[in-house]
Amino acid sequence: MKTTALTETHQELGAKMVPFAGYMMPVSYEGVNVEHETVRNALGVFDVSHMGEFLIEGPKALELIQQVTTNDAAKLEVGMAQYSCLPNERGGIVDDLIIYRVKEEVYLLVVNASNIEKDWDHIARYNKDIGAEMKDISEAYSLLAIQGPKAVEAMQSLTSVDLSEIKFYRFVVADFADVPHVIISATGYTGSGGFEIYCKNEEVKQVWDKVIEAGAEYGIKPIGLAARDTLRLEMGYCLYGNDIDDKTSPLEAGLGWITKFTKDDFVNMDNLAIQKKEGVSRKLVAFELNERGIPRQG
Repeated sequence: MKTTALTETHQELGAKMVPFAGYMMPVSYEGVNVEHETVRNALGVFDVSHMGEFLIEGPKALELIQQVTTNDAAKLEVGMAQYSCLPNERGGIVDDLIIYRVKEEVYLLVVNASNIEKDWDHIARYNKDIGAEMKDISEAYSLLAIQGPKAVEAMQSLTSVDLSEIKFYRFVVADFADVPHVIISATGYTGSGGFEIYCKNEEVKQVWDKVIEAGAEYGIKPIGLAARDTLRLEMGYCLYGNDIDDKTSPLEAGLGWITKFTKDDFVNMDNLAIQKKEGVSRKLVAFELNERGIPRQG
């Protein structure tokens, strides 16, 4: 079972650790209800270093990404991020992911932990005829999600960048917590605002400690994966293996907004175009609770 660079820290904090996607991960600290409300009303920090990161580089990078994803990555400028998915040849979804354009010919793909090997093999198969440079850097990098309405104010002391100027789905590469060349991204999986911080494994303990210190007066707490799930469910965000899978199409999952038929081509584009024209026979829908509460599966 793999661990993140912060596993000992989580154990010292009394986290309940469980196996998830091949990693021992903190599922909760104080409890899912408290942690959920903390992120909605104040500030929480998640260790989501189990996520996968691929670099796609070179003059053929965009061509490869356009071929294997549904969204239009040609619209990305340096410093922009984009939500997208990897369609398979059978009408389903290999994975959903976020694409970052780091430099003119350098893209960072962030994929789900449970799908790292599958995603890599899928992309590599299409790259055989394209020839972009691919690097799997998942084992070298950590990811912290600092989420909540107080994120900007609480974290501003840790960087020289004006955090209020980083718009949603934009990012910068800058100093953070006395660590250089950190990706500070205005993205997240909670719907409460905040940032995702990418740094090297050997740097993440320092970043974590300084985040906790800077956020103390704002009520920051460590948050586990259980609350991450209730937060995303409350927002209607898809979870791979639950709401989307290799048998569910982007259109069935309500992801038509990231499926761009104006592109020249992408995997299974023709069949998805027919599905769009004829309509879907099933579709993911959400329920709204009539009374206050935190949604749970089951």
